[in-house]
Amino acid sequence: MITLAIKIPSITRDQFWEICQANRDLRLELTAAGEVIAMSPTHTWTGQQNSGLTAQLWNWNDSTELGVVFDSSTGFTLPNGAVRSPDAAWIIKERWNSLTEEQQRYEFSPIAPDFVVELRSSSDDLATLQAKMQEYMSNGVKLGWLIDPQQRRVEIYRTGQPTEILQAPNLLSGEDLLPGFELKLSKVWG
Repeated sequence: MITLAIKIPSITRDQFWEICQANRDLRLELTAAGEVIAMSPTHTWTGQQNSGLTAQLWNWNDSTELGVVFDSSTGFTLPNGAVRSPDAAWIIKERWNSLTEEQQRYEFSPIAPDFVVELRSSSDDLATLQAKMQEYMSNGVKLGWLIDPQQRRVEIYRTGQPTEILQAPNLLSGEDLLPGFELKLSKVWG
């Protein structure tokens, strides 16, 4: 995946929205420092793995109705001003419902997800993804998983705790935040 970062001084959320609307075929993010990051579409294999991951999260949430699930095309405005798009995200229903209809439907919602997943593709820089995970945690995300299929490794990020690294796990638990959710990694490892 080729990533292009362009620093635009003092870009507003409205200007970023306009850039996104003019470039609908691109996956764009905005860093807290005002860099617009354009990413190419994911490789086919990564898209397939990510779909399986999101489907498992969606199926669990459909049965529990505890929150709202989002896919990789969703942008969230974090408290630091960055607009980020995790590969999968989940927000507790009460927090999501506290947003206005306009915030939910017509903009990059001003809320950090409670749970995020980043799935590393073969062209992603690991250090960049790790920094993104730290940014999520610094902005209110409670649980995050960085899944690296190339190394068959998962980094688990939790609020106020050191990162836990698991080598080739079969299952990941949603812990107390997502009670009963287990991600079967056999569907992700391929």
